[in-house]
Amino acid sequence: VVTHRRILLACGLFSTSGVTSEDIVYNALPLYHSAALLIGVHGCIMQGATFALRAKFSASQFWVDCRKYNVTVIQYIGEVLRYLCNVPKKDSDGDHRVRIAIGNGLRTDVWREFVRRFGDIHIFEFYAATEGNIGFINYTGKVGSVGRVNYFHKKMVHYELIRYDVEKDEPVRDENGYCIRVPKGEAGLLICKITPLSPFTGYAGAKSQTEKKKLTNVFQKGDLYFNSGDLLVVDQDNFIYFHDRVGDTFRWKGENVATTEVADILGLISFVQEVNVYGVPVPGHEGRIGMASIRLKEGCEFNGEQTYRHVVDYLPNYARPRFVRIQDAIEITATFKHRKVQLVEEGFKPAVIRDGLYFLDDKEKMYVPMTQDIYNAINNNSLKL
Repeated sequence: VVTHRRILLACGLFSTSGVTSEDIVYNALPLYHSAALLIGVHGCIMQGATFALRAKFSASQFWVDCRKYNVTVIQYIGEVLRYLCNVPKKDSDGDHRVRIAIGNGLRTDVWREFVRRFGDIHIFEFYAATEGNIGFINYTGKVGSVGRVNYFHKKMVHYELIRYDVEKDEPVRDENGYCIRVPKGEAGLLICKITPLSPFTGYAGAKSQTEKKKLTNVFQKGDLYFNSGDLLVVDQDNFIYFHDRVGDTFRWKGENVATTEVADILGLISFVQEVNVYGVPVPGHEGRIGMASIRLKEGCEFNGEQTYRHVVDYLPNYARPRFVRIQDAIEITATFKHRKVQLVEEGFKPAVIRDGLYFLDDKEKMYVPMTQDIYNAINNNSLKL
């Protein structure tokens, strides 16, 4: 549920970043994302700025467009700037008028490389969620950070980082049943008190999903907090850093992938008995790539062609599991949730995994057996994912 108040808050990112009516803002992100629509389109209307909208992102044409349209502000997600850094270097890399970049999900190494290569561009990295009641913006330019703890902000918007059990997929509580704040330097689940100043309007027509995002009896009986589903860290200098996502969602190619939805789709395949979907990190890439652990029905074999056709028919490219692991049994926790921690750690390493392991090969149009050569090609970035 997006209220006028929420749109106004999103527009505030442009004014905070110093965007004026003289600026030309370039955007190649999809308009169904809040970043492009709420911040970009509405932000330009609020500031009186010009909006240059490209139908689809192109790494090779990005700076050509910026020069052609005299662009001064760009919007990004982390993947966009990584793609730009991967394009072969040109003498014209610094030939542009871009002074500000606004976005989120930017890795520290990409941040440094981007500024070193493309010039003195002030990066305003922010943290927010469309439905969230808490957000931060890195107004100081601290590389890698999403913001800083601000005394006045914290007085108005009551947020905390609490200890979280990734294995059990729930906050850790003390002997009295209350949540535990994490010390500086330790990753904790970001939660924010639901108040008139920081409301949580929830999801349209999805009451159960709305209730899932609420935490009660957090620090005292009856209190109510919004559960961001994200782990953040505050360092000794009070800078805030995004750490990871928890639960049933991970991020790949700038999109949220809901593991339960992907598992439901894979579960429709005739030879599949049970599915456990999770995201695994890939060297040199933002977020996590999709992987599925599958238990086959008795007497059935894995069919790489059929599985490929199925995921292509039912799932967008970013949500298709790139790796499939065949297991005799899928482990669950005491509360009947799939165990994922060890699977994530083992990733898609053929040298470690003794189970059947497959890779989604778009050229062959099927899942092919995972080999050490494929693994090496992914690791040295010669195989594009």
